[in-house]
Amino acid sequence: MSKRLVFIYDGECPFCNHFAELLELKSNIPSLELKDARDNPPEIPIEYDMDVKGALLILGNERLSGAEAINFICTQLDNPSDPLLLLLRVVFRSNNRTKFIFPFLIQARRMALLIKKVPRKINLEIST
Repeated sequence: MSKRLVFIYDGECPFCNHFAELLELKSNIPSLELKDARDNPPEIPIEYDMDVKGALLILGNERLSGAEAINFICTQLDNPSDPLLLLLRVVFRSNNRTKFIFPFLIQARRMALLIKKVPRKINLEIST
């Protein structure tokens, strides 16, 4: 894969953060960049509501959000060296399964941020 991949996630969400750490350390996906939307807001040419849509994946000029982003990343995992990534690859390689499960992941993120007393909203309003 020659296109640049940028995965934008919520670094305060323990699930998102752990997934991003696993991707960084064990995924073997070439040219994958990880950006914590809270720590270092990336420049994206759109207004994006991470609380509603979830993670964002920039694939060249294409934008994939939420379930599509997770599904794409998991289809790129080729023989991951971590058992959890292997499980996630099996579960989220199916587009239909990902779309079904993803709303529950968004709710889990909201609950985790509520427990941590962290604001859910992340402003990613970047001009083009």
